[in-house]
Amino acid sequence: MRKGFAQWLDDTRPDVVSVQEIRAHPHQLEAELERLKPRHVHLTPAQRKGYSGLALLAHRPPDELHVSLERRRFDVEGRFQLARYGRLWVCNVYVPSGNGVERDLSRTPYKLAFLRRLRERLEPLRAANAQVLVMGDFNIAHQDIDLARPRDNRHNSGFLPKERRALQGWLDAGWRDTFREVHGPVGGHYSWWSQRIGVRDKNVGWRIDLVLATPAAMKRVREAFIEREVRGSDHCPVGVVLKGD
Repeated sequence: MRKGFAQWLDDTRPDVVSVQEIRAHPHQLEAELERLKPRHVHLTPAQRKGYSGLALLAHRPPDELHVSLERRRFDVEGRFQLARYGRLWVCNVYVPSGNGVERDLSRTPYKLAFLRRLRERLEPLRAANAQVLVMGDFNIAHQDIDLARPRDNRHNSGFLPKERRALQGWLDAGWRDTFREVHGPVGGHYSWWSQRIGVRDKNVGWRIDLVLATPAAMKRVREAFIEREVRGSDHCPVGVVLKGD
């Protein structure tokens, strides 16, 4: 909020915004939530203070809202929101990093289990040909073109073969990577950069923030974008523009 988030919302007027890693509980954000009115804001914080958590913003409340993957080990970290707006379902997701506190890849099994459970949770909607968008930080670069230095990162969280296979499993099941569907296999488009000085200016980044769509939702996608010029975070906004239903 101190770095222009509210101004970006006012300037771009998106219909639905999903935010990851809010690291706060509602009582800590009273002034910020007041500034965001009249937008409807739903927060799903992690149980642990100062960690993880999601926010979903829209011009009206959703017709339905679900925040549980029905597994306590995932729900306590505040990483899942599923909202319905008319016939469109929007899933806000923050996939865990595979790194432990010592950057030792110890959380990789948890990360892969989270992805499996997320797919299970959404599969009935996909199988029913529902319009579903899954938006958020997937913490995985899918292919070599999705990060600036693939050779240097093959053994690092976010580009491990098992993580990439997990993401490929979504695509094999019928989900579409909206940015790739619209723009094709072009490199140099990233959504996250290290905060080390000069890294972002040199565009040494990763494309780990995605909007996945069911085939039914993909039919409505008119544009998919990455707003690299928007600062204020080590990530930048990514999203889609939809045709009328």
